[in-house]
Amino acid sequence: MVNTPEELGSWLRLALTPGVGPDAARRLLAAFGEPDAIFQQPEAALRQVVSLLQAKALRETPLGWPELTDETWNWLHATTDTGVDRAVVTLGDTDYPGALLQIPDPPLMLYAMGQTHTLPNLQAAQTVAMVGSRNPTPQGLVNAREFARSLASSGLTVISGLALGIDGAAHEGALLGAPGGGAPDSPLPTIAVVGTGLDRVYPRQHRDLAHQIAQKGLILSEYPLGTPPLAPNFPRRNRLISGLSQATLVVEAALQSGSLITAKQALEQGRDVMAIPGSIHSAQSKGCHLLIKQGAKLVESAQDVLEELRLPDPLRQVPLALESVEDKESLATHGDESEDALLSALGHDPVSLDALQARCGWSTAQLQAQLLELELMGQVGRLPGGLFQRVGAG
Repeated sequence: MVNTPEELGSWLRLALTPGVGPDAARRLLAAFGEPDAIFQQPEAALRQVVSLLQAKALRETPLGWPELTDETWNWLHATTDTGVDRAVVTLGDTDYPGALLQIPDPPLMLYAMGQTHTLPNLQAAQTVAMVGSRNPTPQGLVNAREFARSLASSGLTVISGLALGIDGAAHEGALLGAPGGGAPDSPLPTIAVVGTGLDRVYPRQHRDLAHQIAQKGLILSEYPLGTPPLAPNFPRRNRLISGLSQATLVVEAALQSGSLITAKQALEQGRDVMAIPGSIHSAQSKGCHLLIKQGAKLVESAQDVLEELRLPDPLRQVPLALESVEDKESLATHGDESEDALLSALGHDPVSLDALQARCGWSTAQLQAQLLELELMGQVGRLPGGLFQRVGAG
């Protein structure tokens, strides 16, 4: 971890130098050692490693560099919530996560917030990435939460990107399953890898969730403070999500989903890829089905994930659509023959009101009333386009 303003400043200067990308920066570090030594080299020496334009850029002071150095140093030492620390680790640092050294394009700098003392011990063999649609089905949200809760309870760290939809549900489930309630000496339940600077939360709806993750897990970014949510940054950060993990589990994904980018990067990094199947009628399942056709492991339970990773399962098998205790109690209290009949008619694929009416033979008013009651009980989800889908097991 950086320990002085001068050390921080030299690394930031290297990262901010226009035209000097990560590849060139790594070549310079290999040739000259620490960043400070790079800036002491004459242009002729730099030209032995990088282009003329890059060598000239390294001789100039990047715009905004002194201000960002001060801002970052102040951020590192600002008062935070008890148990929430901040750190900046650099390539080659003893605290740099070893798993990222195995990927083709490790970041020069990694900003961390939360349980930063765990950084040196992060091992890909103890982590699994969970990614998926930002607009999931109700069943997809259930699957993400329950898989993550079970995997975290088994001692794995669940890594995702803090995005809306599947990412957020995975983080929430992992926090619920945190061993020992997230005690300091327990395994990290979850890590969020974000595409902005750590001085902001994106999306804003996840501000409270980010706070919880910092209390019990880690939030990581390769982007300097002040970096806004720029579209190109999110596909790029996906390589860190897969790179930190032994395997990537895709919960739901459309054919053009960014989750497929993460899966592709995982394969390029030599990591395993798994996918949860869904309805053949759901656009959010098409990407998962494509991955399975291409050789991804089809998983139906958290136990399948543990078996694929050759890890012991301390829990009983958790089915694909695990019901919560509250759901079961609610069904026991309110369930009746008409509700059971409607659930049976729904099946597990999205269905329209007209199709349901044809299956049940009920009046529109009766059908809508029963659907509303099941929706309030968490047994039915409402999808775009006037469709309904059963949520949970059974």
